[in-house]
Amino acid sequence: MKRIKIVGIVAAAGALLAACSGTGSDSGTAETAKKDYTYAVVTHGAPGDAFWDRVKSGAEQAGKDYGVKVEYSSDADPAKQSQLIDGAVADKVDGIVVSMANPDGLEDSIKKAVAAGVPVVSINSGVDKFKDFGAITHIGQTETIAGEAVGERLKSEGLKNGICVIQEAGNIGLEERCKAAAAKFGGKMTNLQVDGTDDSAVQATITSKLQADKSIDTVLTLGGQYAIDAVGSVEEAGSSAKIATFDLSEDVIKDIQSGKILFAVDQQPYVQGFLGVTTLYLKDINGNDVGGGQPVNSGPAFITKENADAVLKFAANGTR
Repeated sequence: MKRIKIVGIVAAAGALLAACSGTGSDSGTAETAKKDYTYAVVTHGAPGDAFWDRVKSGAEQAGKDYGVKVEYSSDADPAKQSQLIDGAVADKVDGIVVSMANPDGLEDSIKKAVAAGVPVVSINSGVDKFKDFGAITHIGQTETIAGEAVGERLKSEGLKNGICVIQEAGNIGLEERCKAAAAKFGGKMTNLQVDGTDDSAVQATITSKLQADKSIDTVLTLGGQYAIDAVGSVEEAGSSAKIATFDLSEDVIKDIQSGKILFAVDQQPYVQGFLGVTTLYLKDINGNDVGGGQPVNSGPAFITKENADAVLKFAANGTR
């Protein structure tokens, strides 16, 4: 989390550089910053998803703060996401922020963008590949570290038999979360694949699993909306299983307050969007390479009953 604070300071410094030069005159960097920069943010998130809405909000707020244009697009299909990246390069954008849930499917397009002189920053997924692809840095959460922390917390609750609900097939970040959580859980944890595009189907699948195995005492979901589905499943199945989740929403925080959800892991998607654009902006106005070749951690931050009240007001604003 210290690294994020440092980036915030750098961003503030960047704003000052845009306002005046080191000589006290209004020339130099100020003239450079007057250019109408355009940045493309290309993610694999589904429109209307609470998590990705926050990524988008962060990116757009950075655009407003710096007076630059931010064009947001998304597609869960890596082939179509690649086309969006190619299109952004063809449109001669000044930089690209991209999430890499399926890095291999995006590799050619990202490398072509870098070769064309378009700076790239990866966010959310793809921490193991950003250097190989030529991106400036990666902004997000290390899923192994976060997953291990979750497993340890669940173990401390005395839980023994869990399911880890994966809502998107082929997403390496989600698979890493489950694997890391299982490694530290100490008991049995089984992956459960669901169709994340259909909430009713998600709830039905979890309910069926809980009804079939009454010994399941833990449901770990990998997205806020799926935790809400799990709450419904536990109630419908008459189960006493405890629920924990990655990622937030206002409803998730309220369920933490009421005790229906143990805790949530916040990788701070608003930060990912905001710092993604900030990194590109600093590259343009001052030649900075934020992160020094290393990833910038946006999480994990844990939301529990103890701090849920403080976070709720930000979630209500759509920024947490």
